[in-house]
Amino acid sequence: MPEIGIGFHTDAFNSSHKSFEEALAWAQEHDVHYIEPGVIEGASWIHGLGYFPHISLIEDPVLLRRKMESYGVAFSQIDAAYPLSGRDGLTVAVPYIQKAIAWASLAGSPRVATTDGLHKPEGLDDREALDLMKRSYGEIIRVAEAHEIVVNIEVHGYFTTRPDWLAEMLDFCGDTPWLRLNLDTGNTFIAGNDPVEFAERFLDRINHVHIKDVSASLAEAVRGGATGIAISHVPAGGGVNAENIRRILGKLSAHGFDGVLSIECEGEGGPMLADSLTWLRREIAEAGFTERIPSFAAATT
Repeated sequence: MPEIGIGFHTDAFNSSHKSFEEALAWAQEHDVHYIEPGVIEGASWIHGLGYFPHISLIEDPVLLRRKMESYGVAFSQIDAAYPLSGRDGLTVAVPYIQKAIAWASLAGSPRVATTDGLHKPEGLDDREALDLMKRSYGEIIRVAEAHEIVVNIEVHGYFTTRPDWLAEMLDFCGDTPWLRLNLDTGNTFIAGNDPVEFAERFLDRINHVHIKDVSASLAEAVRGGATGIAISHVPAGGGVNAENIRRILGKLSAHGFDGVLSIECEGEGGPMLADSLTWLRREIAEAGFTERIPSFAAATT
């Protein structure tokens, strides 16, 4: 049976203003061994006071990795998804992502997430924006190869929710193992795609998955007119996208996917995230997966 990891994005604790360490404690309490935070460069008062469930590149990556291991938790991915499709893609996004890659290699994160912008970039036509992103990803992958970190393109924006453009983006750097796909089940759906067909097209490129359901009210209001959901306000399994997620899990299992499923939902301080976790664990068993526990975590349990 294929093994996969289960984790969550620390966005789940944004509204409850918990710290990253409180997110680690929640993971430990619920026997979750993978976590995916956003990353900022520099310091912030909200981060310093413990109201921010993400991390900063100013923190020491090795010391943070050791702290995480004491909770039995590892990074599945670091979210450095500053949009690459705009004019500031080369000047702001690229150096930020490159620093996140070098930091990730010391922190024990095997992946870094990237994406495009939610909307058509201002002042650029589509081909100009794609050419700009190709140049940007060339610079990013040069660093990723040096550090042996996978850079994932997340399905989230104007370009990445369109399958043909996403296919072009995934081939920006030729046949490299360091540029892969972060499938987002909710963003593919809200953009008006069939998430199952979308996943099937890119099965060979999927490296990490955001498990995100969609409420009926949100789907009715914006499906086909939006490209991404900041965070879902319904637990995984509790929305209109649940059957699509279930079918995608079956296809991933049949394909031998061995990455991490990262839950993205409004956690409500924990309860909604707990409901998502219960549902997902049941569904991965039905799909034929077993849940992977990192070796260091298994040794401490």
